[in-house]
Amino acid sequence: MSMISEILNKEDLNEEEIFSLLQTEDSDEVKLIYQKANEIRKVFCGDEVHLRGIIEFSNYCEQDCLYCGLRKNNLNLDRYRMSFDEIIQTAETIYGMGIQTIVLQSGEDFFFTGNMVADIISSIKSRFDVAITLSLGERSFEDYVLWKKSGADRYLLKHETASSKLYSTYHINQNLKDRVDHLYYLKSLGYQIGSGNIIGLPHQTIKDIAQDIILCRKLDLDMASFSPFIASPDTPYRKQKNADLNFTLKVMAVARIVLKNVHIPATTAIGTLDEYGREKALQAGANVIMPNFTPSPYREKYSIYPNKKCVKDNPLNCPACLENSINSLGRKMASGKGHSLKISASESLYR
Repeated sequence: MSMISEILNKEDLNEEEIFSLLQTEDSDEVKLIYQKANEIRKVFCGDEVHLRGIIEFSNYCEQDCLYCGLRKNNLNLDRYRMSFDEIIQTAETIYGMGIQTIVLQSGEDFFFTGNMVADIISSIKSRFDVAITLSLGERSFEDYVLWKKSGADRYLLKHETASSKLYSTYHINQNLKDRVDHLYYLKSLGYQIGSGNIIGLPHQTIKDIAQDIILCRKLDLDMASFSPFIASPDTPYRKQKNADLNFTLKVMAVARIVLKNVHIPATTAIGTLDEYGREKALQAGANVIMPNFTPSPYREKYSIYPNKKCVKDNPLNCPACLENSINSLGRKMASGKGHSLKISASESLYR
């Protein structure tokens, strides 16, 4: 039995073992990793694939992250903010398509005060039987409390890298400790929390990525996202190489093996990197897809990276298109809100 096979037969892996899985390039060993990831996904998640409908309601951002097209100092980006009515109408469209999780996403835009976001949350929850995920960056602890009371269920706040040094390099005026502290506080309030990394950032090593997976385990996440780096124009990293597709898929598979009962999305970024990237991700341990319902002309302007998959398509066609792709893999579309796999069915009923 090879060393990789021995590792895959273990229940809990340490950093060195995670590193070994990430490092191997042997095709047979990589196949074993995918096979194990799918076995674990099936045990903990079943064959259902959950859809989360995204509304990107503002592309303004107070931060200046070196890799992100929304960065404050990108003066070439046409900025926008959706109105309250536009957000509610888009939520209605998502709910009408049978999707029961709505993701409210923006840059760190403090034009939208805590009370304004709370009004959006409570208005959506009063109209539609949905779960709400927020992805609004770092906000005040008071805002987190207010939004939870208003009906928010989940918060997605990616740590991007578990290396404090790299974090401070990529994120001007921010630090990793604060990011992690926010995640722990969100969890203490009862949010289902999501985090994750970006794969292929400049100066990143395989050891760094192993530590990303370990941090996700330590945080006891409900959702973990592993996205490929895609170089964006008008950023300092515009000339950097995009992430490698196969390595990105391997990271997702190893993350599934380690984290087991978390939701892992087949990200839009991996679909942008490869035409069939999302389908490949679903075969590497993923069980969530997050279609974009941001209406035109806004959806084209939320350009974290260029050539985003499906950005020019009619979002009303997304569920049927995705269902065909999911069914072709022998999987099926999930129904319901798709809450954390770590809470019991009885706990989910009241949400």
